[in-house]
Amino acid sequence: MNRRYSIFLAVAAATLLATASLPAGAQSWPAKPVRVVTTQPGSSAELMGRLIAPGLSSALGQQVVIDNRGLVAAEIVARAPADGYTLLLYTSPLWIAPFFRDNVPWDVVRDFAPVALAVGSPNILVVHPSLPVKSVKDLIAFVKARPGRLNYGSGSTGASPHLSAELFKSMAGLDIVRVSFKGTGTALVALMSGDLQVMFPTAGSGMPTVKSGKLRALAVTTLQPTALAPGLPTMAASGLAGYESVSLSGFLTPSGTPAPIVSRLSQEIIRMLNRPEVKERLFSMGLEVRAKSPEEFAATIRREMAKWGKLIKDAGLRE
Repeated sequence: MNRRYSIFLAVAAATLLATASLPAGAQSWPAKPVRVVTTQPGSSAELMGRLIAPGLSSALGQQVVIDNRGLVAAEIVARAPADGYTLLLYTSPLWIAPFFRDNVPWDVVRDFAPVALAVGSPNILVVHPSLPVKSVKDLIAFVKARPGRLNYGSGSTGASPHLSAELFKSMAGLDIVRVSFKGTGTALVALMSGDLQVMFPTAGSGMPTVKSGKLRALAVTTLQPTALAPGLPTMAASGLAGYESVSLSGFLTPSGTPAPIVSRLSQEIIRMLNRPEVKERLFSMGLEVRAKSPEEFAATIRREMAKWGKLIKDAGLRE
């Protein structure tokens, strides 16, 4: 037996051994369409899913279907078989909601296996132009001289405009009153009309109002400056060291899904997210690609839960 043939047999044997060690379902996966369950139509998560689905379909050799299920999306995936054919594409409320109420029908640590962190959506601190403030420090001083007299607007409880404002209040020691609206758009209209004074909209929804001169932007909520809010300093660099508030979106699958399947999904999703044309399209939607591995996504979730859980408890924000 010549040396080249011996090497061939050794490699073949190693490949067979590795394949044999995989669960039976993982060896033939995917053998049918893969479903990505996500939030309501028109949401940033849904639009991102539809953007990368065609490329994922080609890479996997099976159709990737986007399934809009709104608020029950997480519950559906938590109860789905752990076979790699059902994924969840969701945002930060997945791991934040349980801190607000007790009746959440899932446990993010117990019920899900992270696949890939996908994107982040920063917020910006904006004020009505009538306020005589030009910086975060100016605003802090202005509010401290008028405790309880200024209002901030936000949409859903636990969404990034709400939590960004509460983190600001906590770190700066401020008394600003929350006015809740059905959606961020309605709150922005109230701010532009002068019914509110302060708000933390996403960069995607807030920057157009700043460019039009209807609102004044003071800072962005990322740790580092971002091209999504050009020219704006960060909250951290404006006197609140460590301040960061970014809404994250990522892919998860039911807990117990075979590791080789999770790894393959992660690799293909990250490859799609890093395509220049995909990055450009997501940027136009106000989203920054933050493609990370399952391990990095899991660590991010743990940090987010510790940070926001403490804020929610300390500020008494439970519903």
